[in-house]
Amino acid sequence: MLESKFQSELIKELKNIFPGCIVMKNDSSYIQGIPDLLVLYSDKWATLECKKTLNSSHQPNQDYYVGLMNDMSFSRFICPENKEEVLNALAKLFKVKREA
Repeated sequence: MLESKFQSELIKELKNIFPGCIVMKNDSSYIQGIPDLLVLYSDKWATLECKKTLNSSHQPNQDYYVGLMNDMSFSRFICPENKEEVLNALAKLFKVKREA
């Protein structure tokens, strides 16, 4: 699956799991390495960097910004292989029960 298709489907899934959330696509040409998505929900926020696979290469500064933003709130690399794990962690942060 292409990263862009995965990202598009992920945005739809985020909006379904977290009704009323705002998902914004960040501009990596503005800040190199900034995660792809900002998710705003209730009084919390998270960023997600979408990857095609677990083994996809990381661009310069991506590890830095994911780490920095995870220290601030929540940030992860997300791909098809770890999507459920990341979404479960995000649901825990947002205090939303996910159906099994």
